[in-house]
Amino acid sequence: MFTNRARLFVIAAFLLLCAFFMYQHTYELVGVAVIFIVMLLWGYFKEGPIILAAKSFHNKDYDKADALLKQIRNPDLLSKKRRGFYEFIMGGICLQRQDFEEASAHYELAAQYPLRTANDHVAALVHVANISIRLGNFEKAATYLQLAKEKEEQVTAKMKAVIEKIEMELERKNLGKNQE
Repeated sequence: MFTNRARLFVIAAFLLLCAFFMYQHTYELVGVAVIFIVMLLWGYFKEGPIILAAKSFHNKDYDKADALLKQIRNPDLLSKKRRGFYEFIMGGICLQRQDFEEASAHYELAAQYPLRTANDHVAALVHVANISIRLGNFEKAATYLQLAKEKEEQVTAKMKAVIEKIEMELERKNLGKNQE
């Protein structure tokens, strides 16, 4: 739960402690400091600042969330749980900026990874369906809506209402398309 700058600052502090402990010939404490440094480096690659970005996203501070997510140089190295959140939050940021194609791509990736709850997973699927309707790709929308409906009994009533609303919109668009 560090930014990259804070993580580097803490690593530098532990390196200074390592130097001091080596000077004092307390090698056990050097070992402990090295373990903490390794844990911080592991967190850099596997965790990233996802939690901080999620908090910013939840508070609707999309620019800060985007800046935190851009600190992750290679999202492929994130753990599976963190990668799903990364893609979900990036999709939400792109959606807020009305970059629908990019948002759809991020939500599609988010749906492939484990998310916190079934509701979050269905939300990613529903977002892809909704964006596909906006972009006129009704077949893709129907496919993702069907995937969302398969988990319908595991989601909240609000999400069920959203699924129904998108399903009605898809039917309406398909009727309009067939009448042309």
